[in-house]
Amino acid sequence: MWWNSVLLALLLTSAAHASPGKDPMPSVMWQFYQQKMLGDKPFVFDDKVVLQAPPFAEDSRQVPIQVDARAYAGQVEKIIAWAELNPIPRIFSFEPGPQVQPLLAIRIRVEQATPIRAAVLTKDGVWHVGSAWVEAAGGGCTAPSVVRAQEGWEERLGQIHAARFIHGNDSRLRLRVDHPMDNGMVGGVPEFYLDQAQLRDEQGQVLANIELFPAVAENPVISLEVQGHDQARLWLRDNSGNEFEGEF
Repeated sequence: MWWNSVLLALLLTSAAHASPGKDPMPSVMWQFYQQKMLGDKPFVFDDKVVLQAPPFAEDSRQVPIQVDARAYAGQVEKIIAWAELNPIPRIFSFEPGPQVQPLLAIRIRVEQATPIRAAVLTKDGVWHVGSAWVEAAGGGCTAPSVVRAQEGWEERLGQIHAARFIHGNDSRLRLRVDHPMDNGMVGGVPEFYLDQAQLRDEQGQVLANIELFPAVAENPVISLEVQGHDQARLWLRDNSGNEFEGEF
């Protein structure tokens, strides 16, 4: 009978929620971050959330990562990412709308060898956690700014370099913005970083929201994937109220 099938599905779902599986990382901080980042919602360690990162950070100030949750396309409410052993662990919070794929690539700072996590909240209220390990010589979060050492960086503040790459029915959007992304950990330099971004269509409708944190690298590079080939804009704001916008 149909209600037997429904009951079986509910039992299987409950069982999956009750058994998150084994942490794939050698982490001593997971339980702390589970409570801090995921709260009381159920979670599972999930290989379908593909977190790509280099095995070793050749430059700890510029470490590329990509979170790909397209296995859950149409079901994603939010994606968050953090580096467990960074002094400022949070990287981003990403809320893709229906026209935006649950995929985001960005460059981050890494202070030492660390697990990196990406957690995807689906509409059923479950967090799906992807993991990666990055070895690093260290110091990426506390090193002096390269941007500030360059002559005339203030004049280039907020300059945006954007490009679109067609992939079948989708478009890959890539943007770099000139900004020092100061994290407040270098003596005498206060926090000064991009903290909000929105992908918008031609009419100004918001397609996706992104919250950024000081773990993001200087001169941030952000890549997104959207359905179709319509024009889009990425609006950004820093914690001093400066606004910037780039077109794709």
